[in-house]
Amino acid sequence: MSALDQEPLVFVDLETTGANPLRDRITEIGLVLVENGEAKSWSSLVNPGVAIPPFIQHLTGINDDMVATAPGFADLADEVLAKLSGRLFVAHNARFDYGFLKSEFKRLGLHFHARVLCTVQLSRKLYPLEHKHNLDSLTVRHGLIVEGARHRALTDAELIRQFIVVATREQGAEAVEAAVADLTKLPAWPEGLDPMLMDELPETPGVFACYGEHGIPLYVGSAPNIRKEVLAHFAGKKKQKRELPLVKFTRRLEWFEAPGEFGAALIEQKLISELEPQYNLPQVLMKEACCWCWDAGSAKLELVSLDEGVPPGQDLFGPFRSPGEAKKMLSRQAEGQGLCKVVLGLEVPRKDSPGCIAFGLGKCKGACVGREALTSHHARLLAGLSRHRFPQWPYPGPVGLAEGPDWAPAMHVFDGWAYLGTIHDQSELPDVLAAPRPAFDPQMVKLIRSVFKKRATVLIRL
Repeated sequence: MSALDQEPLVFVDLETTGANPLRDRITEIGLVLVENGEAKSWSSLVNPGVAIPPFIQHLTGINDDMVATAPGFADLADEVLAKLSGRLFVAHNARFDYGFLKSEFKRLGLHFHARVLCTVQLSRKLYPLEHKHNLDSLTVRHGLIVEGARHRALTDAELIRQFIVVATREQGAEAVEAAVADLTKLPAWPEGLDPMLMDELPETPGVFACYGEHGIPLYVGSAPNIRKEVLAHFAGKKKQKRELPLVKFTRRLEWFEAPGEFGAALIEQKLISELEPQYNLPQVLMKEACCWCWDAGSAKLELVSLDEGVPPGQDLFGPFRSPGEAKKMLSRQAEGQGLCKVVLGLEVPRKDSPGCIAFGLGKCKGACVGREALTSHHARLLAGLSRHRFPQWPYPGPVGLAEGPDWAPAMHVFDGWAYLGTIHDQSELPDVLAAPRPAFDPQMVKLIRSVFKKRATVLIRL
């Protein structure tokens, strides 16, 4: 294993209560430390301070009773940090283990940073013709020796070490050395951005936002893997016109994790509407969004603002970017169908004549002077407006849509075609419902409707 003899190594595997390092906790740590050809093993169960979900108990064999008397991570932190420091961090799906340890250290006010080698990526690079690179596949393919139960931390850490040994024997030290050098080199990164942020980027679904000088929003994007997407953008792998400005001008980067790709799309659309970033595709802006509302009781059209969202239970037509646009549409329809602009409220009645201007020109069928029954006039009006009909919110109140793993689902909350927010606990719901309603966003409405059509059965009435 001469390719990796030049520096001390630590092979790492963790067991956890779930997949999100911000919410979930470590239940077991397994380390195999290698230096000067000598390997030493260390492991410990960890009390996560929370219940272990049944699915995780079944997968790992670690249950609540087993960790009840185990030390918490805070009790092990100094020892673990000392064992990790100054070593190449080697793990399978390394960002998972690395991200969990960084989160645990961060909660204690400790900083942890290391060069990271992912053996999933190493296997793909050394064995490109193979389709599977999970640890079970590597164990069978390379004849690795399992000593202990699978999905236990020390067992899996030892299997990772064995894979490096076997790969070096099969591929040669030079090939492994070249692959490791390529996989651990620093990716492209904006000069004006703190490189330490690269380590903080999560490998979870979510959204990132790039800002330039003076906080100018440059770009907002979503991805199933935030870190992978950000690095791809900065490396210019997206081959789009915005890539060069992003890597050159980005001075601040922020991100928001989401429970899944739909949650990421919701946050992305919300931010694009709020920030209007320079390098995103331009969107239809509706600063004065409004709709025509038909009041059946008074048999009249009324122009209603959408500043506070879509009013429930109304017969709406639109939306329009401004009252002026709404009136122009209605005026064109009146002219095309012989409708009366006085009856529609688009024209003030003349004092010197009972009829509207269009009636005098033979372009109005006479609803203003009683020649056409108002019922007939209104029927033609509504028939013409039908192509502008805005879909009614189909529920009596807000609804939720769950997303995320069964053991830690989040719920997106909607009302009146507006995205109100995402909650992780039912106690958060009153605050979300009490917050001011977001401004009308036609792209958000389109996104919500498309998902509701696909997943209507999972909606929960709140």
